[in-house]
Amino acid sequence: MTETAAVGAAGFEPDEHVRFARYRLAFAEVAPEDAAALAARVLTDPEPSMGSSAVCEYLGRRAAELLTDPGFPAWHRELADAVAGDDFAVRRLRDWALLRAVTLDEPWEESRLLAADSWLQEHLARESSARRVLTPLADSGRARRIRNIAASRLRHLR
Repeated sequence: MTETAAVGAAGFEPDEHVRFARYRLAFAEVAPEDAAALAARVLTDPEPSMGSSAVCEYLGRRAAELLTDPGFPAWHRELADAVAGDDFAVRRLRDWALLRAVTLDEPWEESRLLAADSWLQEHLARESSARRVLTPLADSGRARRIRNIAASRLRHLR
């Protein structure tokens, strides 16, 4: 972990807001080859939800940058190992992998789409023009808003 991320007794700044800001800075400055180790370290924060939030913010930023890049699968595997103990980060990383598959028209399963978190379902309902994506979201999306957006988009495709 970079020096900016760990301070104070037992390696942690007592104030969560300060730690979160330092984690954000550390993730902004981390070399790609050190990101998994940093994520694993941040997930040891005494406040699990705060550490998870910092890691997931990084995952979202970096996954968006790498979404269509050939390096995404290797990055995904490395980070999957690093976050394996954090259910929220595991789900977020899995959702990004699904978004990549949908974006690149690679194989994916409808059950994964319907199990995805609301942020991904809503993103796909708003952005996808594929009937294979919109139809299950219109029928069985997590929230009424997702179902309505997908249904509306389907009507405009016809």
